[in-house]
Amino acid sequence: MAFALKQSAAASVAGARAAPAARRAVVVKATKYDDELIKTANTIASKGRGILAMDESNATCGKRLESIGLENTEDNRRAYRELLVSTPGLGQYISGAILFEETLFQSTSGGKKMVDCLTEQNIVPGIKVDKGLVPLANSNGESWCMGLDGLDKRCAEYYKAGARFAKWRSVVSIPAGPSTIAMRDCAYGLARYAAIAQAAGLVPIVEPEVLLDGDQDIDRCLEVQEAIWAETFKYMADNKVMFEGILLKPAMVTPGADSSAKVPPETVASYTLKMLRRRVPPAVPGIMFLSGGQSELEATLNLNAMNKSPNPWHVSFSYARALQNSVLKTWQGKPENLKAAQDALLKRAKANSDAQLGQYDPSNESADAGQRTYEKGYKY
Repeated sequence: MAFALKQSAAASVAGARAAPAARRAVVVKATKYDDELIKTANTIASKGRGILAMDESNATCGKRLESIGLENTEDNRRAYRELLVSTPGLGQYISGAILFEETLFQSTSGGKKMVDCLTEQNIVPGIKVDKGLVPLANSNGESWCMGLDGLDKRCAEYYKAGARFAKWRSVVSIPAGPSTIAMRDCAYGLARYAAIAQAAGLVPIVEPEVLLDGDQDIDRCLEVQEAIWAETFKYMADNKVMFEGILLKPAMVTPGADSSAKVPPETVASYTLKMLRRRVPPAVPGIMFLSGGQSELEATLNLNAMNKSPNPWHVSFSYARALQNSVLKTWQGKPENLKAAQDALLKRAKANSDAQLGQYDPSNESADAGQRTYEKGYKY
């Protein structure tokens, strides 16, 4: 009996000693890339800098080119994208550039890889990885985002090609509901993408865009934004996404595009920061806002208002149209306008860099900067 008790006691001691090891065994690190992901995310979320979103699909890029009378050809797309990535001094204001797949593997007219043009200016190359929006069956005209099939293999190839962060855009439509199933699909799809991207060494930009479509007031926008971000973070936690290695790309909290209510930047800032503080953990390094069809001026003024007081995260920009609208109009596809177009890009990049610091002065803006770039049901 004494021998049995000794054995039992010994087993209990051994079990107690083994327990911490067992508990450690269930603690999951996101990936072998943890340290790199954190470093990349913080490089992009660096003071006074933001993201140039130039990841429009070839079809959407073609629409941009057609607006200035250019045909949608690979050479014309290359010429425009080369204009952007080769702008001298861009890295002072831009920390990351989101590319379309064609651009990631593309070279300039001089044979230099587009990716190398960026990294030489300390701009981190990123890649759009979703496969676009398609109609969601049995919904009120809502959409879901394709692209999870084969995403792990594509992310691995993108990493080899030099990309270090990724972007996936899903959308939420307030006029369409939004329905429970659409919200759930949006949030869960983003969470699965984020986990897969991190496993491949890419920092995921998480973007459940609440579209500007509709006549809703700012309070309704706040309600929907809070709902979709709560669901997105819930599913990201379930999928063990490491929050220190992600970036967010939310829409600002504003009235709908068809609303008669016009609110000042201070109100947009107040509502947007309220939403973020209620939903976003401080572990997230950066909030990189999309412009969502706002004018260049609106997007910059609103960002500036948000940075008038300290925030738990780097609050910055990931703009496409709000950085490129003036550039296209200036360039017009003419080689002699190249420098002027690059100067226009630098002007917009610097304006938003100043806004990230809360130091933007709109007194030198042109009337063109106030023109809205909104498109209903916008697709890349």
